[in-house]
Amino acid sequence: MYLDTVVIAGLAVVAATCLFFGGFVYAIRRDIKMHQDKEK
Repeated sequence: MYLDTVVIAGLAVVAATCLFFGGFVYAIRRDIKMHQDKEK
């Protein structure tokens, strides 16, 4: 059914967006931690 396809595609887009931003935040936090260790 058309509505099911749209709902599944929408959920897939939301999940991919959350994973993308989660990875972005993870990379930033890891970079901050690496730079803090260099200062000490």
